[in-house]
Amino acid sequence: MRLHPDVVSTDTDDGTVLLNGRTGRYWQLNATGAHVLRGLLDGLSPDDIAAGVATRHRIDPSRAERDVTTVIGQLRTAGLVIA
Repeated sequence: MRLHPDVVSTDTDDGTVLLNGRTGRYWQLNATGAHVLRGLLDGLSPDDIAAGVATRHRIDPSRAERDVTTVIGQLRTAGLVIA
């Protein structure tokens, strides 16, 4: 997965900001959302990302999987990432 060509990202102290240069819209990801995005851009599978989130935050793996799936869905729906 990769960022849409019209999208640029900038890391912040609290996560990542994404700007769609074509529409002028921007999104702010918290630290966990930024972690999910970085994992996708690095070629990790959603399962691997979820396992890391579960370990990092000491949460149930099934909850981490749902949360990662939700973030990925939102990134896709907003047109920020493409396969």
